[in-house]
Amino acid sequence: MNIPTLTTGRLTLRPVARDDLDTYTEIWVDEEFARHIGGPLDGHSMWHNLAGNLGCWALEGVGPWSVIENETGHLVGRAGLWVEPGWPGIEAVWFVGRSWWGRGYATEAANIAAAWVFTQRPELPEVVSVIRPENTASIKVAQRLGMRYDRSEHLHGGDKGIYMISRAAWVARG
Repeated sequence: MNIPTLTTGRLTLRPVARDDLDTYTEIWVDEEFARHIGGPLDGHSMWHNLAGNLGCWALEGVGPWSVIENETGHLVGRAGLWVEPGWPGIEAVWFVGRSWWGRGYATEAANIAAAWVFTQRPELPEVVSVIRPENTASIKVAQRLGMRYDRSEHLHGGDKGIYMISRAAWVARG
C-alpha cells in the first residue's frame, strides 16, 4: 500500500498507525464527539475501526489519514476519504477531537484530501460527504469546502444528507 503524506501550514495527514490506537480511543470515548458518527468506541472497537480505515486504502486506493497538529505533534483526529460498496461516491470525511474544535482543522484537512483525490483521479466527477441532518457543525464544514446539499439517502441504518462538489465547482473555487 502506498499511502502518501500530505501537509498544510498547520497539519500533517499521515497514514494511520498502530501507535494511534490509544489516542483515537481517548477521542472516541467522548460522547459529545461521538454522537454523530457512532460511538463511543472502546479500544477493541477502535482497533477494528482503524483496520477498516487501512482496508479502505488497500481495497479502494483511498482512505483516511491521521491528522497531526504540526506545532505540537499531537494527533488531533482523522480526515481523508472513504468509499465502500453501495456508497454514494468517494466521500471526504473529517473527525477532529473536541479539544481541537473551532480551529478550522476539519476544513483544512478535508480540503487537502479532496484536492489530492481530484488530482489522483482525473476521471472523478465529484466528491461527496455523508452527514446526519442534525450534525450542523459538519454541514458547515461541507459548505466551507464548497459542497451543497444534493439529496438524502438511507445509509448505515438512517437517513443521511449527501453533500457534493463537482470537479468543475472545485476547480472554479480556486
